[in-house]
Order: sequence, then C-alpha cells, then structure tokens
Amino acid sequence: MELEKENNIEIKNNIKNEQDQKSFLETTLGKTINAAIDIGIRALLPDFIDEQVINIKDNLLEYGLKDGIKETIDDAIDLGKSAIGIVTGNFENMNQIQNAIEAGGLIDGISSLLDKVVDKVRQTGLINSSVANTIKKGKNIILDNVESNIEKTFIEQTTNIENTNTYINNWKDYFKNKDFEGMDIEYNKLEKELKNLIPIENTINEARKIENLHNLIKNNGQNFELTKEAIELANKLK
Repeated sequence: MELEKENNIEIKNNIKNEQDQKSFLETTLGKTINAAIDIGIRALLPDFIDEQVINIKDNLLEYGLKDGIKETIDDAIDLGKSAIGIVTGNFENMNQIQNAIEAGGLIDGISSLLDKVVDKVRQTGLINSSVANTIKKGKNIILDNVESNIEKTFIEQTTNIENTNTYINNWKDYFKNKDFEGMDIEYNKLEKELKNLIPIENTINEARKIENLHNLIKNNGQNFELTKEAIELANKLK
C-alpha cells in the first residue's frame, strides 16, 4: 500500500513537471516568436509607420496567430519528444529540448501558420494583397529572426542552468561550514534565477530540497543542530 502511494506521488510529480515544462516553453518561446515576427514585419515594411505595423501585427494575432503559435509550439514539443524517444514525458536537459524543438518542426510549423493567417487577414480586407504578398515572399526574413531568437533563448537558458548549479554547489559548501550568511546570499541568488529557469526536473528538485532545508535552519534561529527526522522531512519535495 505504501509502495502504491509512493508510485502515485511519483506519477503526479512527473505529470506536473511535464505540464510545467510545456507551460514554460509556451510562454517563453511564444514571446520569443512573437517578438521575432514583429521585427521581421518591420524589416519587410520599412516605409510603414509604427502604428501601421502594429495594426498589421494586431490583425494577424486576432485572426489566428496568437493561438496558432501556442498550438504550433505544443505540436512541435509532442512530435519532437516522440522523435527523440522521450518516454517519461519530461525533458532532462537543454539538449533534449533543443533536439525536440528541431525534430518537431517548429520553424516549418510557424512558416505554415504565417501563410494561413496572412491569407485569412487578406481575405477580410484588413490588409491588401500587396502587403500580404510582401510578408509571404519575405517570410524567410521572419523565420530567420524566429530561429535566431529561439537559439538565443536556449543559450540564455543554458546559462541560467549553469548559474543555478553554481549557486546550489556554493550553498552546499556554506552549509558544510555552517555559514548561514553565505548560505543566505547563495539562496537569494538561487531563488532569483529559478524565476527565469525552465523546470528541468533534476535541477528543480535539488533547488527545492535546498529551499526546504534553508528555511528550516532559518526558522530554527539559524541553528544547524537539526534532528534526523527534520532533515529527512526537509529533503522531501514540496
């Protein structure tokens, strides 16, 4: 019965981690793609004033671009996971995420989405055929921006993970030396970094254990004399 309970908890944690990862990628990649499309349209329509470009972009968003980007990201993640053989549902590192996004055809998906949405907005009369053709013919400029921005996002995430692991190791060193002041400095850095970090399971789990133990010591008057039971409890994930 206890084993069954633990297995159920593990399954729930896996599902939550998978949902957290997908939600993070939807938001982060969505903003990245959105910004890249905006830059691309401005480059394709240099004679248009900002207000005109904003109106074009708003119309594209309203007629399917916004929802389409989210759906395209989701499809790329699901297809990519299957293509690279991820069966647990969770990404374990940035290489897996990059490989999955590439294998899932995210750029091709955005390309098809742009064609579809531009045609739809043209048919409504909100943009003329000349503008629609300019966007579609110059689509590679937009897609190059999308690809470049996604790569930049992945580089930033890799740096965030490296920073997080550094703060975790530094915290552990201070913990061994019972230096709460040093621990607190690294803990604050860690908490700040986690706000912008994709939920990679091992890294997040380790960070949460540190969070539990750090707060336990803090609430114990910075006293490191803890019972075995208290430490075991702190090492359990939230």
